[in-house]
Amino acid sequence: MKTVIQGSLSGTTGGEIAAQALRACVHCGMCNATCPTYQITGDELDGPRGRIYLLKQALEGQPVSQTTLRHLDRCLSCRACETTCPSGVQYHRLYDIGREAVVEQVGRPWTERLARAAIRRVTRSATLLGAALTAGRLVRPLLPKALKAKVTPRIAPGLRPAPHHVRRMLMLTGCAQAAAAPHFNAVTARVFDRLGVSLVEAPRAGCCGAVSFHLDAPHEGAAAARANIDAWWPDIEAGAEAVVVNSSGCAAFIKDYPDVLRDDPAYAEKARVVASLVRDPIQLLSAADLAARRAPAEPRIAVHEPCTLQHGLRLTGQIGALLRRLGYEPQPVADAHICCGSAGAYSLLQPEMAGKLKAAKLANLNAHQPAAIYTANIGCWMHLSSDSTAPVRHWLEAVDEVTRP
Repeated sequence: MKTVIQGSLSGTTGGEIAAQALRACVHCGMCNATCPTYQITGDELDGPRGRIYLLKQALEGQPVSQTTLRHLDRCLSCRACETTCPSGVQYHRLYDIGREAVVEQVGRPWTERLARAAIRRVTRSATLLGAALTAGRLVRPLLPKALKAKVTPRIAPGLRPAPHHVRRMLMLTGCAQAAAAPHFNAVTARVFDRLGVSLVEAPRAGCCGAVSFHLDAPHEGAAAARANIDAWWPDIEAGAEAVVVNSSGCAAFIKDYPDVLRDDPAYAEKARVVASLVRDPIQLLSAADLAARRAPAEPRIAVHEPCTLQHGLRLTGQIGALLRRLGYEPQPVADAHICCGSAGAYSLLQPEMAGKLKAAKLANLNAHQPAAIYTANIGCWMHLSSDSTAPVRHWLEAVDEVTRP
């Protein structure tokens, strides 16, 4: 695709990245076959190929409008199109660069700016989100349906072993997860402790920055990336083996830190080191000497593989294989590659589209009447939990159940 980047991106690293992605596209349209929003609307502009044309026009200096932005905003950033693409188009890099340029040109109504700012402010702070969830639980029956679905029940984290092993790995504390599901980190620490590995949380580490980066505040997202790198760096220099991230959405974004900080000479190399150390727990547990001590109480389960696990980290099938090895019976899930509609803050900003995707995903996950659904991402857990027939849990809870003494 012949491309000549114009405007402020001309001659920049970001402009060249966008140009490379545009030139790689051969217009085949195979991406539309796996695009969740295209499957719902059937509109070419709600599929990756159409959005690539919109981005090309914007980056070449042609007029853009609120219509352009509306079709871009409907994108879930699920990256299913990247898994499907035979030409290796790095759509998410083009999309991040191009959408920012479009927002700068056309702007947003003040109501949208306020909503996005509020979401960023609350979700990146475990303290604020925790307070909001506590208040929400008190008045949950009075809340609108969309907000009610986001108010998850409080779950006790259980015991968490103190770090005492020679082998140590860092673990992302997180923001939304630290407030809504602190048991995720506790159960992760317990499972790794049984393998002789202590997981340590750096006190100054926090939000990975993904929500800010994707909600019109890339500089805010980059600042979060720098803060985490600074927090982890002493432990990395001291020999930490890995940075364990048990939310696949956060892991996929931290893997992109080198791209987020590509123009920052003080952090670019550190970002590459951190990204190289990021591990989803399944990458470490698949090859570990992990054996079940007891049979699962209810072996019939469904595994929900988030888009960030499948298309961002490319770890499809590994969780199901491990749980099967430990005695579980994962049931088949139709259209497992299609997004559930969570996508960070997408379910708040695009509730109609997210609701349709959620209903379809839950129907497929519950089709074979599993005792529980196991996922790998905090956002998907919060999104799916409220309406699921079967309880939704983190997959490490299944591992903990059968491996604890």
